[in-house]
Amino acid sequence: MKKLLIYTLLGISLGWWEGVVVVYIREILLNISPDITEITISQMLKPLMVTGERNLSLIFIERTREIAPIIIIFSISLFFEKKPVRKLASFLWIFAIWDLIYYLTLKILIDWPKSFKTIDCLFLIPKPWFAPVYLPMLIMLLFLIFSGYIFKKFK
Repeated sequence: MKKLLIYTLLGISLGWWEGVVVVYIREILLNISPDITEITISQMLKPLMVTGERNLSLIFIERTREIAPIIIIFSISLFFEKKPVRKLASFLWIFAIWDLIYYLTLKILIDWPKSFKTIDCLFLIPKPWFAPVYLPMLIMLLFLIFSGYIFKKFK
């Protein structure tokens, strides 16, 4: 039970953190284009001059931002659990809490999404995934149920 509390707190922290980062990103993009819907994936692919010698795209930078919390969650799952099935359960639990809190953070801070049917770019890894917000929320609820079952069955 103590581990589950730690996993939950980690998921909440990562979700809030990511939501706040996305609020900052949206503000920056709104300064570039007042109609944020004009910012497209193809525009994010254009090279961005980061230093005098390197050209990176915003999509590359965004993908690294997306993968970082997944690596953190994966590492915590490997470190805290001994049984492979519990490693999977802890990963799914933290991931689900992270994603649900992410959407809650956006709702609290910027009143987005307007509805569960709002289309979102869920991930950019390995390519952009678009779906209504209710889809990842349902999947995350299933992750919580599944991982809760594993935690209960495999103590």
